[in-house]
Amino acid sequence: MTCATASRLAASEDHRTNLVGLSRAALVAEMAAIGEKPFRAKQLWHWIYYRGVTDFGLMSSLAKPLQGRLAECYQVARPSIARQQTSSDGTRKWLLAFSDRNQAETVYIPDQDRGTVCLSAQVGCTLTCQFCHTGTQLLVRNLSAAEIVGQFLAARDSYGEWPTPDDGRRLLSNIVMMGMGEPLFNYDNVATALKILMDGDGIALSRRRITLSTAGVVPQIARCGKELGVNLAVSLHATTDQVRDVLMPINRKYPLAALMAALRAYPTNNARRITFEYVMLKGVNDSDADARQLIRLVNGIPAKFNLIPFNKWPGAAFESTPMAQISRFSNLLFEAGYSAPIRHPRGADILAACGQLKSDSERIRLARLKQRLAAGVPDDHAPAPNAAA
Repeated sequence: MTCATASRLAASEDHRTNLVGLSRAALVAEMAAIGEKPFRAKQLWHWIYYRGVTDFGLMSSLAKPLQGRLAECYQVARPSIARQQTSSDGTRKWLLAFSDRNQAETVYIPDQDRGTVCLSAQVGCTLTCQFCHTGTQLLVRNLSAAEIVGQFLAARDSYGEWPTPDDGRRLLSNIVMMGMGEPLFNYDNVATALKILMDGDGIALSRRRITLSTAGVVPQIARCGKELGVNLAVSLHATTDQVRDVLMPINRKYPLAALMAALRAYPTNNARRITFEYVMLKGVNDSDADARQLIRLVNGIPAKFNLIPFNKWPGAAFESTPMAQISRFSNLLFEAGYSAPIRHPRGADILAACGQLKSDSERIRLARLKQRLAAGVPDDHAPAPNAAA
């Protein structure tokens, strides 16, 4: 059976289907489409996600004729690295380019007891949170499951961490869906990608090592808890609807009462608490009264807090709370029984800190575009006509 009978799931210049990002069932269906038995899917899964191999010719458990047929019909593709930067603190950021020339950023943050890869869910963002530079780039489109998984594979490639090591020896040990975009606005693709990353025969990250961050898409929170069971982080940043409506317009659709009700129903325990992300904005959300209101707001939810000094970006209308007041705010939460560490920015010198993703690369792209247009040169890097969702 020829490639013409296999489904065309990935739009790329060579028109071959990308096997990365396919669920196990979809991979079995692809093998059936070319007349192969289901065990071939298991072999491919091992080579793609455990070994990290992209060349069918190197998949030694497959017969040579099958290697050739697979190469004719399929590819094992990653996003290409348009730019890589490494911070003075060891944080690494990649600007990744997809087949339609759109781009997103992925960040690796090393720590003493873990190495966290921060994955993006969308090109751009639709939330327009007032303190976030990423939100100043409008949403272009959702990322596919292949593009989400591909970010982690590209990070693995960068550190040469193949085959998949045991948990105790991993550099890239954790994942946070906390990059560009709102993961719960792209739930199906995010869920497919995370299930691939959690699969025990490949990348094999346990759900306790994966955190999904949301601004509060209430209808999808229960689904995430039931189907994925990963750790949940919530971008909160305010203690009243009046303030949160301004900082985070999504609050007008899903106000705090609805959000807190959904979080109280999320599967948690004292060992797996919901993390509340809270950016400290001078004179906006950082008073002692705000801390006390925050304690009342999360009552009954197994919770912990990450207090984030505001990461300044060009044109931002906010300033960070002085460190002395952030410490006081943290102590008030601690005295009420909550963990509330102050998260010190990582990778700020390469614009890889919280809320800074994509902004620098977008600025450079627009500057180059203006130069080309002024010179009468077409934009070679414009998105394809059908790129926008």
